[in-house]
Amino acid sequence: MREYEKLKVDWAADGVLRVVISEPSRRNAVDRTGHRELAEIWRDVDRDDDVRAVVVRGEGEAFSAGGDLSMIEEMTRDHATRLEVFAEARGIVYNVLNCSKPVVSAIQGPAVGAGLAVALLADVSVAGRTARIIDGHTRLGVAAGDHAAIIWPLLCGMAKAKYHLLLCEPVTGEQAEAMGLVSLCVDDDQVHDRALEIATRLAAGSAEAIRLTKYALNNWLRMAGPSFDASLAMEFLGFTGPDAAEGVLALREKRPPRFRPGSA
Repeated sequence: MREYEKLKVDWAADGVLRVVISEPSRRNAVDRTGHRELAEIWRDVDRDDDVRAVVVRGEGEAFSAGGDLSMIEEMTRDHATRLEVFAEARGIVYNVLNCSKPVVSAIQGPAVGAGLAVALLADVSVAGRTARIIDGHTRLGVAAGDHAAIIWPLLCGMAKAKYHLLLCEPVTGEQAEAMGLVSLCVDDDQVHDRALEIATRLAAGSAEAIRLTKYALNNWLRMAGPSFDASLAMEFLGFTGPDAAEGVLALREKRPPRFRPGSA
């Protein structure tokens, strides 16, 4: 396993690799480097024969506060940056999906954006009761593209998906378990231990049986690939327009966004 700059990687147990999104001073917000590494690491995991299961978490009391605002501002200004981040965003989703090793996410505190994509695409997701899951895209002024279309309707149904994605309505860990968005909800102080326990059980199981079962089940998500690709393209189209610029400014100024009348 190679070195990463914004991800901490260590062995949590025999055969269990722990991946930690590490930017604790900013609640593990994902910058350009972190975004690229979140796309790349799953291929490295897939190739490493010593890895039999993965636990992914954020450092400290947050999973990830989403995309770094400086990265988003750069995307609104520069086409080359948009193309690079677009490719990475596809990689985050498809590389988690196609990684043969089982992935367990430990969701504590806020989980937003690219970090949320990893958290919900994990094969088993363990959330703390007070975890705060929010997609965040429409509040930013862009389409919900980086994972929402491929996974939310399958997990919680179209009605709930539309309600939470269109309104950016937050979901607690307890609510997420009740609506099927996560696998399990536990007390906040038990999140990491429970996720590690599950990953350890997976690592001790039949690698062939578990990996082939994961592959077969993920064909449901692969069938939603065209919807995901379209939603991601619509999201990145939005980064060229005035609503995204207003959304970033509103976040900077900590106020509600003032979007223009719709024309799409």
